Amino acid sequence: MNKDYKTVAREASDEFVEKRSRFIGYVKPVKTEEEAVAFINQKRSEHWDARHNVYAYSLREGNIKRYSDDGEPSGTAGMPVLDVIVKNEIYDVCVVVTRYFGGVLLGTGGLVRAYSQGSKIALESGGIVLMQSCSLCEVSCSYNRYGKVSSLVMENGATIDDTIYESDVKIKFHIPPEQLSQLNKKLADATSGEVQAESDGESYFMTPLNS
Repeated sequence: MNKDYKTVAREASDEFVEKRSRFIGYVKPVKTEEEAVAFINQKRSEHWDARHNVYAYSLREGNIKRYSDDGEPSGTAGMPVLDVIVKNEIYDVCVVVTRYFGGVLLGTGGLVRAYSQGSKIALESGGIVLMQSCSLCEVSCSYNRYGKVSSLVMENGATIDDTIYESDVKIKFHIPPEQLSQLNKKLADATSGEVQAESDGESYFMTPLNS
């Protein structure tokens, strides 16, 4: 099972006007329903005078998905917001789309398009990122091998997190788990089997995505 997943990097917002109605899309990374509900309530409080505060959220833990039309016709608001999240395969995220009514009815299709757009611009403003599960590793080598070893680490898909200079040099790095054995083979070939990287657990690291 692939542990990697997409989410957003930060809390953010964007807005647009459609036939005099103002739509504000808000997004926040969340891990729990409590965090999602707190964010929704915060936006409801900020925009108590808005006609609608529509929301949707998707959580990895328990594969939980919730949405609300908040008074808009059924299926025209909350579900379109959630659909954008689901189609982009984004998790641990909450989106609130606030609408200040401008006096012109948008119709069913217009509402679906507007709330989809509100969700889309909110997610884009939050910065969609890949959370990649990586092995936390370290490798020790003599000073005269340091240049070669550090180069091999970086050339084989790893990112160096820290370098400690003691009697030997210790390089701490993270790497996608499936690439560790290839790196260790290269290290063994380059050092006559003297240098090997050791893994000590896993953690998630954020990689920006263009889309």
